[in-house]
Amino acid sequence: MAHPLRAVTLDFVDSAPLRLVFTTEAVSPPEAVFRGLADIPGWPDWFDAVAYARPTDDGAGREIRLKGGVRFLETIMAEDRAERYAYRIDRSNAPGLHALLEEWRLSPSGTGTRVRYTFAVDGTAVLRTALRLGRPGLGHAFRRAVRALDRRLQAG
Repeated sequence: MAHPLRAVTLDFVDSAPLRLVFTTEAVSPPEAVFRGLADIPGWPDWFDAVAYARPTDDGAGREIRLKGGVRFLETIMAEDRAERYAYRIDRSNAPGLHALLEEWRLSPSGTGTRVRYTFAVDGTAVLRTALRLGRPGLGHAFRRAVRALDRRLQAG
């Protein structure tokens, strides 16, 4: 890992210099979606960008490797069953990144789940501009990942 990031708290999801928020619906109930999010080694099976995922620190953290070589060491900040799953990036080789917190909020929607994903970030002006420009792609990746997770959960 190239560099440490600033250790932010959960309130960073509301105060970050850049917040990208995406919402979609899943057929699966919140409890099932939460189980899918909390199954760290399963992430590469449904999130295309994730090449490798493993729990660290007796389940309190995660190591994530994205396709393309970006790596993260993370601390799980919230595991509110069937409601919220959040993690902070502690170390990364991504250039220009100063702080990053990702939050998945789950709420009942009929018999399924409304999934709201917040990507809260601080970084260089160049990084923030690139993320703003990449917002449509990140939103597409999020929606595709939730659909793939939903299919996986429906298949049992």
